[in-house]
Amino acid sequence: MTDQIWRLQVGSGPLIATAVHDGHEVREEVAKHLALDDAGRLREEDPFTGDWTRVAPTRVVGTRSRFEVDLNRPRDKAVYRTPEDAWGLNVWNDAPPSELFDRSLAEYDAFYDAMRKLFTELSQQHGRFFVFDLHTYNHRRQGPDGPAADAEGNPQVNIGTGTMDRQRWAPVVDTLIDTLRSFDFPGGKLDVRENVKFRGGNWPKWIHETFPDTGIAIAIEFKKFFMDEWTGEPNATSVETIGEALRFTAPAVLDALKRV
Repeated sequence: MTDQIWRLQVGSGPLIATAVHDGHEVREEVAKHLALDDAGRLREEDPFTGDWTRVAPTRVVGTRSRFEVDLNRPRDKAVYRTPEDAWGLNVWNDAPPSELFDRSLAEYDAFYDAMRKLFTELSQQHGRFFVFDLHTYNHRRQGPDGPAADAEGNPQVNIGTGTMDRQRWAPVVDTLIDTLRSFDFPGGKLDVRENVKFRGGNWPKWIHETFPDTGIAIAIEFKKFFMDEWTGEPNATSVETIGEALRFTAPAVLDALKRV
């Protein structure tokens, strides 16, 4: 029997928030083969995104590390086998048996099967649904004392819309961007730009291909300006305020969805 590697809270309405990279745990059999320590894994995961899913009544939070199985990649790339799959990181201390990867992919399949069922029900109930696809990304890859990445190519918030029919869903996309930009964030308005750093991964791509007439998923990537990406220490105020900024957008996004 396959373990369930996500938490699902079903609420009312057509808004959903997902945090597929929030998880940090791995199966015991995976841990035995990992070369990466906890800190190394955490640097590439998306801490705090699970908390931010409070933006929507229906919430989906991944509970396993992306180093066990990556729910935002195509199935043939969902387990990291080589350093090239994982930002050059040496993930494994030996060659794990193929059965280990098979069990991870069974978890992947179970997740997508469950999401197909969930989104089919939401489509039937509401006609359309919207997914806040929440992520974070690193910008200090040259080490804890190294320079931050150039701000021009690394916005505080990257809105990924490369997997959708942008023209059709323009009112929703534009509303999300404009509302996030208008939020009164401490220290100044957020730098929110579209498709600068990321265009969206397999998760929103699958949603748009599977539910082309009813589903819209926007990949929202927050640069890790709200935490120390090397130690994992957050700025609690920034983390909470990002959650507030997302919740600030929800009424306007819902209204735009109704008008599409």
